[in-house]
Amino acid sequence: MTQALAYALGILVLVIGIGISVALHELGHMIPAKRFGVKVPEYFIGFGPRAWSTRRGETEYGVKWIWLGGYVKLVGMIPPARPGRPDKPGSQIAEARAEALAEIEPGEEHRAFYLLSVPRKLLVMAGGILTNLVLGALLLTVALCGIGLPGGTTTLKSVSACLTSDVDSGTACADTDPTAPGAQAGLRAGDEIRSWDGARTSSWKDVQAAIAASGTRPVPVVVQRDGAEVTLTVTAVEVQRKVLDPRGNPVLDSDGNPTTTTRPYVGISPVHGAVPLPISELPSTIGQAVTGTVKAIATLPVGLYHAVAAGLGHEERSASGVIGLVGVGRIAGEVSSAGTGASSVSVPLELRVSQMLMLLGSLNLALFAFNLIPLLPLDGGHVAGALWEGARRRWALAHGRPDPGPVDTARMLPVGQVVFGILIVMTVVLVWVDLVAPITG
Repeated sequence: MTQALAYALGILVLVIGIGISVALHELGHMIPAKRFGVKVPEYFIGFGPRAWSTRRGETEYGVKWIWLGGYVKLVGMIPPARPGRPDKPGSQIAEARAEALAEIEPGEEHRAFYLLSVPRKLLVMAGGILTNLVLGALLLTVALCGIGLPGGTTTLKSVSACLTSDVDSGTACADTDPTAPGAQAGLRAGDEIRSWDGARTSSWKDVQAAIAASGTRPVPVVVQRDGAEVTLTVTAVEVQRKVLDPRGNPVLDSDGNPTTTTRPYVGISPVHGAVPLPISELPSTIGQAVTGTVKAIATLPVGLYHAVAAGLGHEERSASGVIGLVGVGRIAGEVSSAGTGASSVSVPLELRVSQMLMLLGSLNLALFAFNLIPLLPLDGGHVAGALWEGARRRWALAHGRPDPGPVDTARMLPVGQVVFGILIVMTVVLVWVDLVAPITG
């Protein structure tokens, strides 16, 4: 497969993945709504003209050409005007209310959304948000624990033939150099280390920890070789090794010289590939991802400011900043094509699949966090309205007052239109920034 084709395939997978995520999000709304008796005449992925549709029962299911979301149409989202508070004739609110109420056919008045209890409204409106949360967590689980992250595996890439005076220098062996411990024990490239001194090893970090713990005493090492387990005896030796920081750079002393420490040395290096994350670390990892996503949404205005500043050339684009549709598509293409092409860095297919699943998982978490914003037309605005309705009714009940009825969402339509306009402007701005100041590295 050519690099260009692989790049295009990555973008296609992203588009399909987002489409499926949107479809499931809308199902999160539709399923409980139908379960509670609300009439659902339309379920569509996308906006604009219809590309395809079919009718099943009372609901029309279909796809529209502009894939920037989706919707389910619930009959009776807007309640009748309150007695004594009529709408201004000809106003936007009056027209929207009349259109919504006209959708309720005679004999189906009881199927209007506004008649649902507060808990049921919350389940319907939060269903999509929670679907994205669950889907995001599921995708990250498969990527992290089912496939893994880039790292050293327990399979040996190379075994040093000798023990030089500076094992970190990579100098060639001299005739006087002694045989390295790994080669002397019979370890070979391609061996998969199953255990070291009785400790099971599932990652290169496990191997390193076992070598450090066993010191320089002879220890049994079990490797998988040619489909069979082989037990070898390895005796490490102590050598001076450079101290590295978490990024792999040498730690320098006050004089600017690399610092060293004495550590057990065997003379083996790993094959780099996908290393599954232990299940025990999954909850904290997903928790950090959700928290980070919510924080990014909460500081969205600041992120947009820096993105625009980067687009204008006033600062560098941050890899951890806000990114738009073009940027996400570019990431998907780069992930998919990373293992193709004569000049590209070879990335195993399993790692590319893992990174694509992580990208889709992160997008679902972003949809979850973004829809928490308590403003219409976002789901969070409807959730906030239901919560306010419940609070008003409880207060009225506690003070012996009449039921105030459902929240009049029609009066928030002007706010919803402003928010919708802001979302469109934000989308266009981020597309521009992604084009003129793409994230690199």
